Amino acid sequence: MKKLTDFEIEKELKFLPGWGFYDNFLHADFKFDNFKVCISVINRIAFECESLNHHPEWTNSFNTLNIKLTTHDVGGVTSLDFKLASIIKQIVEGKLAF
Repeated sequence: MKKLTDFEIEKELKFLPGWGFYDNFLHADFKFDNFKVCISVINRIAFECESLNHHPEWTNSFNTLNIKLTTHDVGGVTSLDFKLASIIKQIVEGKLAF
């Protein structure tokens, strides 16, 4: 797997509204109605992370989820990070069932 260039990353970000790139990570923040919904989404994302064997750095505070994606093995963002970001987007939007 190869590290994407800044140009490639910016091109791919056009398909992921709400996501940004800085500090060598893809970043996104999500707010939910309450803590229960936030944790439910986190748990759903965790199953996808395990199936891809690719795990985000994330934090949550009450109803907010902050996610950072990078591929540590190559020292930057790869297509796998975008694949996981796309799956996360579908989960958050309710397009990928729990």
